[in-house]
Amino acid sequence: MKKFLSLLTVIAAFFTLSLTAFAQETKETYLVKFEQTSDFTTYSSFGITSEEVNYEFDTVDMIEAELTEDEAADLESNSNVSYVEKDIPVYAYQQNIPYGIEKVQAPLTHQSGNTGSGVKLAIIDTGIDAAHEDLNVSGGYSVFTSGSDSDPYYDGSGHGTHVAGTAAALDNDTGVLGVAPDADLYAVKVLNSSGSGSSSGVAQGVEWAIQNGMDVINMSLGSSAHSQAIQDVVDAAYYNHDILVIAAAGNEGNAGGTGNTVGYPAQYDSAFAVAATDQNNQRASFSSTGPAVDISAPGVSIQSTVPGNGYAALNGTSMASPHVAGAGAVLRASFPDATAAEIRRTMQATAKNIGSNTEWYGSGLLQVNEAVN
Repeated sequence: MKKFLSLLTVIAAFFTLSLTAFAQETKETYLVKFEQTSDFTTYSSFGITSEEVNYEFDTVDMIEAELTEDEAADLESNSNVSYVEKDIPVYAYQQNIPYGIEKVQAPLTHQSGNTGSGVKLAIIDTGIDAAHEDLNVSGGYSVFTSGSDSDPYYDGSGHGTHVAGTAAALDNDTGVLGVAPDADLYAVKVLNSSGSGSSSGVAQGVEWAIQNGMDVINMSLGSSAHSQAIQDVVDAAYYNHDILVIAAAGNEGNAGGTGNTVGYPAQYDSAFAVAATDQNNQRASFSSTGPAVDISAPGVSIQSTVPGNGYAALNGTSMASPHVAGAGAVLRASFPDATAAEIRRTMQATAKNIGSNTEWYGSGLLQVNEAVN
């Protein structure tokens, strides 16, 4: 019996020793900053072995060391130690690529160097905040002659700045990415801070774009009423001056997707009418429908730039249209000899089929990389 008990004692001791050996405290990486008055070179006086030191800083009295929690706590209580800080992860700040930019294949196009460089892209809207860090605004014009709205770079609404970001936000590791990040943006202000304007103002804005050599115009605006004046200047821009004119189809659609609800100027043959889709490539319930719809692009929860170096998500065919305007800028840069009509046909021919109802989707979902290639 005594021999048996002795054997149990030995076995118990073995397991106790084994458990003790396997229960060593985990070490983690810490930064230890010493007081300047301390003997920094003698780590042993602080209970730190040389094997525990990963790195010794030259510019400050600090080391990187592998320590247990208890060792770190002991060091923190030492009057010769300024602080003991656990190593923390640090990440690169990255720009967000909105889902719509991915949907229309813009990042793929950028990889091959097609970014809209040198193309003049006019955003005919509420102005653009030219101070936004994510936008390259090269010039502008306002049809208003007094008050804050006379400044094309003041955007009291935020609408024009949001549209501009989707079309051409910079590829700069900040904020969001646009379809044509190297295009030159021009703020053509025809709508005031409440988002309202007039047919005469829109006509003046389009004329300014013609006179100043714009290559692409985006018009995320419209009316349910026809204006012959607007049609005449839009026709002149497209047919006489070879400017690619992109226009939002409108937000007058119904849940059933019935009826001809496309607004003006999108109704005009000289304007390339853009309908809105969602994250699932389905028609946005608000998107206007009708035979004038030419193509589709994302327009639901679109993240883009807003004044004051901000960002926000908005809905509307206004948000869909600048995807196509940006694509137009990319194509004009890639094929400088192509006409506006040829670029339109190319975008339509390479669009992704997302449904047979052309009055909802036109030719389908814009695919700029397919168009470039």
